[in-house]
Amino acid sequence: MADRSKGISLRQKKPNRREGISGAKQISKPTSRPNRPDGTIEPSNDASTQRPKAGGTSDLVKRRYSTRFNQLPEFNHTDAPPMPNLPLPQQHRRSRTPSPAKQKASVDITALRDPRLQADKYSTTILADASDTDLREYQSNLRRIKNRTSTDLQLNVYQNRTQFVAISKEAEKLKGEMRTLRGLISELTASLGAAAISPSPLEPRVSSEDNTARARKKANRSSVANLEAMWNTQLYALWKSVEGSQKYLPAIPGRHVVHETGHWVELDAATWKARRPAHIFLLNDQLLIATKKKRRPDPSVANGNTSQETTTKIVADKCWPLQEIDIQDLSSALPGHGGDRDEMSNAICIRHGNESFTYRIDKAAGVEKANLLLAFRRTADELRRVLKAETEENNSKSKSNEEYFASRDQALAREAENVKASDRPEVLIEVDGKHQNLRWVEGQIDELDSEVALQKFEDAVRHVEKLRRISKSLKGNSLAQELISAKVNARAVKLADVVAQRLVITHSQLTATKSNVAWLVRLDFDDRARESYLKARTDVIAQRARLCIFEGDLRHYIFQLSYVYFTLIKHTFLIYQQCFPQPMMSACVKWAKEQLDKFNVILARQLSSVQRHSPTWKDCMDRAREHAMMMDEVGLDFKNLVGAGIPDEDGGTLRDYKENLEGIRI
Repeated sequence: MADRSKGISLRQKKPNRREGISGAKQISKPTSRPNRPDGTIEPSNDASTQRPKAGGTSDLVKRRYSTRFNQLPEFNHTDAPPMPNLPLPQQHRRSRTPSPAKQKASVDITALRDPRLQADKYSTTILADASDTDLREYQSNLRRIKNRTSTDLQLNVYQNRTQFVAISKEAEKLKGEMRTLRGLISELTASLGAAAISPSPLEPRVSSEDNTARARKKANRSSVANLEAMWNTQLYALWKSVEGSQKYLPAIPGRHVVHETGHWVELDAATWKARRPAHIFLLNDQLLIATKKKRRPDPSVANGNTSQETTTKIVADKCWPLQEIDIQDLSSALPGHGGDRDEMSNAICIRHGNESFTYRIDKAAGVEKANLLLAFRRTADELRRVLKAETEENNSKSKSNEEYFASRDQALAREAENVKASDRPEVLIEVDGKHQNLRWVEGQIDELDSEVALQKFEDAVRHVEKLRRISKSLKGNSLAQELISAKVNARAVKLADVVAQRLVITHSQLTATKSNVAWLVRLDFDDRARESYLKARTDVIAQRARLCIFEGDLRHYIFQLSYVYFTLIKHTFLIYQQCFPQPMMSACVKWAKEQLDKFNVILARQLSSVQRHSPTWKDCMDRAREHAMMMDEVGLDFKNLVGAGIPDEDGGTLRDYKENLEGIRI
């Protein structure tokens, strides 16, 4: 009662006595609490698990903090109905997958690549249920694939040709380098052999100057480059010492001085009297004769110095190739023991063709004559061997070039056998100031094939004309001329076929027809151009005439037919006049007369069942003659020839064909 009178207070003092905490108790088994129907757990009645009862204040505090505000409802109801199945958005959309027929008619590139493909059976199978649209689409796809394949094939051919030409050029370059290397190795071997010849230790010692000179020569000969430099130095010294020698002896790789000798005197061939002193230079391929002449004194120097000495100069007089001359020793050629023989024992005779020149040396320098003759024979023999080797190499190269040139074409197999059985020098063709061989011609023909494949007709025609001019210029080698002509003519025929096919396709276009005809005329296929063009126009007239269908009105049918015939004949004549030369116009007139005869045959057949001079008959004839008057625009008068095959009342024809040939007036 005392507590009730005081009222409820939350600030109650703590009790002095703490509640005791019991010790741990062993649990033998888990306790279970049954669930209530509302989902809460029923508290257990076990006394051992209950907490000690708190006071009134703690009960109020617990009640205060256990209050819940804005408690959300429970959503875990298991008795809720399931969600209904909603329709998917894709089911309301229109299906975009192609129809089975359209999907079946698609182009299968893998199937087309099969070499065992049967085109008729395959097309029948995949296009059985296709519509007109599917057929047109399938046809356009096939054409697109065909064009792409053709373009890829042309590019592959061009790339293969470019690679082949590059490889051929590299092979030719490698051959040239190998020949150069072979020559350098031979020269190096000779130089090393000469350098290896040095004095042995047992030989007597020579002066230091000789040792220096020998060491210098050995160092120069130890390298091919140094040897070439030494030869060039000798040649330059010769040009400087002998006036006019550069005109006879230009700088050529490998040219050098082999032997030089002076103290010679040129003799008169008839009297053997001395004419003038001479100097002889023997080179590896030439023999130069120089004469000594007095140098004219300078007037300015002579006026100031009266004691000026007269000097001489060496001037180049004659020069011959070694393979064209022969040097004979006159000491062995002169009979007897007279004074003439003793006097000419140190003389030589140089023969060049029908000319002969005699030179004599002093007796004191008689050894020089023997050295000159020995050096000449040795140099001439070496030059003869070198020229023979070069000739054989050129012949083998020429033969390989012509065999390669002929083997590229199966049509020239017979000419190739002739090439193998013959031995001819290298065929060189001068083109724009440069000499070319048959390999170059083969490269030009490869370029021509590439231009034909890529349909570069102007470049191809220009190439054919150039190769034909080259073939005509080879008058000295008939076999090479035949080989080149055969190859060029074969390419010209192939090019003419392509251009003629293009002419048939574009026969109704003036500009294209003019270009195609001009190309065929330049290729010397003017007859082919005329025949192809007129045949294409004939097919067009026949095709247009078949489109004119007789539907019961004869006058309307004759009107359509005559309009088609005479309009196309007029346009053909107009294009023919501008594209073909004037001497070929008679062929077009003849063709126009043939088309008129075909029209008269059709007209006679259609009017055979119509009474003569009836209104229908007259109307048909008037309309046909009216359309025939269109030919007056191109200079042809066909009006009187219309109806030449129609029979008259007497059983004859209205116009006899032979009598009306004169009716054509141009």
